[in-house]
Amino acid sequence: MSHDPQAIARAGLQPDEYQRLVARLGRAPNDLELGIVGAMWSEHCSYKSSRVHLARLPTAGPGVLQGPGENAGVVDLGNGLAAAFKMESHNHPSFIEPYQGAATGVGGIMRDVFTMGARPIANLNALRFGDPDHPRTAHLVSGVVAGIGGYGNCMGVPTVGGEVAFDARYDGNCLVNAFTVGVLPADKIFRGTASGVGNPVIYVGAKTGRDGIHGATMSSAEFDAGTEAKRPTVQVGDPFTEKLLLEACLELFERGEELLVGIQDMGAAGLTSSSVEMAARAGSGLDLDLAKVPRREPGMTPYELMLSESQERMLIVARAGREAEVLALFEKWDLDAVVVGAVTDSGRLRLFEGGAQVADLPVAPLTDEAPKYRRPMRRPPSLDALQRFSPGSLPAPVDLGQTLLTLLARPTVASKRWVYRQYDHMVRLGTVVGPGAGDAAVVRVEGGPLGLALSVDCNSRFCELDPRRGAALAVAECARNVSCVGGEPLGLTDCLNFGNPEKPEVMWSVSEAVDGIATACVALGIPVVSGNVSLYNETLGQGIFPTPMVGIVGRVPDVAKVCGSAFVRAGDVIGLLGTHRGELGGSEYLAACHDLTAGAPPALDLDAERALQALVRALVRGQHVRSAHDCAEGGLGVALAECCVMGESPIGAVAALDAVAALGTAGALGAGWRGDALLFGEDATRVIVSAAPGERAEIDAMARSAGVPLTWLGEVGGDRLTLAGLVDVPIERVADAWAHGFERAIFARGG
Repeated sequence: MSHDPQAIARAGLQPDEYQRLVARLGRAPNDLELGIVGAMWSEHCSYKSSRVHLARLPTAGPGVLQGPGENAGVVDLGNGLAAAFKMESHNHPSFIEPYQGAATGVGGIMRDVFTMGARPIANLNALRFGDPDHPRTAHLVSGVVAGIGGYGNCMGVPTVGGEVAFDARYDGNCLVNAFTVGVLPADKIFRGTASGVGNPVIYVGAKTGRDGIHGATMSSAEFDAGTEAKRPTVQVGDPFTEKLLLEACLELFERGEELLVGIQDMGAAGLTSSSVEMAARAGSGLDLDLAKVPRREPGMTPYELMLSESQERMLIVARAGREAEVLALFEKWDLDAVVVGAVTDSGRLRLFEGGAQVADLPVAPLTDEAPKYRRPMRRPPSLDALQRFSPGSLPAPVDLGQTLLTLLARPTVASKRWVYRQYDHMVRLGTVVGPGAGDAAVVRVEGGPLGLALSVDCNSRFCELDPRRGAALAVAECARNVSCVGGEPLGLTDCLNFGNPEKPEVMWSVSEAVDGIATACVALGIPVVSGNVSLYNETLGQGIFPTPMVGIVGRVPDVAKVCGSAFVRAGDVIGLLGTHRGELGGSEYLAACHDLTAGAPPALDLDAERALQALVRALVRGQHVRSAHDCAEGGLGVALAECCVMGESPIGAVAALDAVAALGTAGALGAGWRGDALLFGEDATRVIVSAAPGERAEIDAMARSAGVPLTWLGEVGGDRLTLAGLVDVPIERVADAWAHGFERAIFARGG
């Protein structure tokens, strides 16, 4: 049978892709086969627009135990332990149905991690929403945060950090990027492979329903005026079932390879992707009897069974003759467990129902031979004028103190306490540095002083103005955050969020961002071990900012020797590590005070960045500093203010910035420097530290030895924030703006 253009489009295929499929099969596919191919060839599953670029990322390193291509990446921690981690998007589902979209995103990324054999020990998230005044923003924020908290809290996995930002470019597409890290024995890594002819294929977990059908296809297309009608394509999660599934799988892993050959989460495209990907990795085939698949709704067709994205399900390949033990283990945990097929040497996926064959497809064309495009690319002509824009042409603020308060109250900058108070970040009692306390989260690895430092980061405005430099800056800042708590970066996962790749300008930004990540990772010695690509984040032709989100896991040798971001003691001296240039391009200041995303993003010297981070780690681990805080959104002025108010109680500070101005190319303060550039420029490679006065000489010596500029600014104490005669504000006003800005901005409409 041949298919009409509407049926081909519903499957997510282009006409030429359909003809390619017919040629490869030597016949027209039936409806079930068309649906399977449409899902596997979707952008979400095949990465057909990005694979040619992703190959340029550095994925190898001495500590890499598993790189990209599996459910999660794995890095060596030493002492027989390893960390498995990954970040993944659930953007489209979260915009359609924010609670379930975000909840199932968290559930899915946790399954990716524990499928490797790891017990999840921490979650993070990176969120993007539209203009705070948009009528839908408060609804999306509330639903997404509730979904993340509801699933993670029920699973007993702490959500320990993340980031949230706002811009009108996300009005039509919010971003929900979920990150999980787990710990496992370094010699017991499990992979999604279907090897061993005759080995049984076992379905375990929840029953299959009709939720999430065509979810992968939906996530591979733009939104339009009919977006709300796509609600049935969003999965529904049950964290209590996933908790049972987690514990059952971990018990299975303890038995190791005597029972288990391979295991795969049924994620995007459900039973289709899990079976096809397991067979592809092994170069094998699978025969599956769909009549045996547990289902929660009557009358489900083979098409629905294969394309459903119902949650909390796994596919297992067990050792032949040991299936009864596997079934008994999952039945003990009150989970469905059924032998649904067997491994073959056919190289084909053959599906049966009631003895009748309903599909027969070769595996290779569904995976490695899927379409791979080198799409046209074009640098947006508008970037030239945007990058040439000089912030010096703008009027300077009349009241820099009020400008600082305005920035602190911006929801992108302000405290995210409203968000993380809905997350259980202390469950399992392993959280050492939690949300809001440090530049990166720190969690303890059970059984000793070892810990993991975790951070996610991306400045989307920088990536809009220069995606290559913006992506490199994201890697540098994320690694800097990890270093500020004493962590040594071990590996990186990314989540590349972009618009429609069929637009040459979008595809150019994807390619540039990949190169930016690659350049920074090579320079800083951080391999990319896992990741995700989310394209078609557009609604009615309006795309999001390029948002190549990165997450980094670092090793903390002793969790007793970490520090947070906040000033902790009056009389401590305040120092700035790094060089100051006052770069305002793409800054929060320009967006807040001039409604502009313009200028060139800050310059990045990766040699200087590497030296700075090594010094910061040494200062923290040697306990020479009491706090360390990266200068990021809002620049030096906002960073100093945050150091004053992020602790248990606000504390003032006095800083003389003349010496900082002298570091830059514009001369000393008052001789060419504008106060807004001095305070709010977002130069890279800068960290504010505080220390006991007695440590000053040692810090001076260590900075000289490292070749890192160090400027002493002033000292902690008092009830005001006073900055070089430019700002003099009561600390209570600083604390009020920062502590309550988020809720006031998002929920002022009563949302």
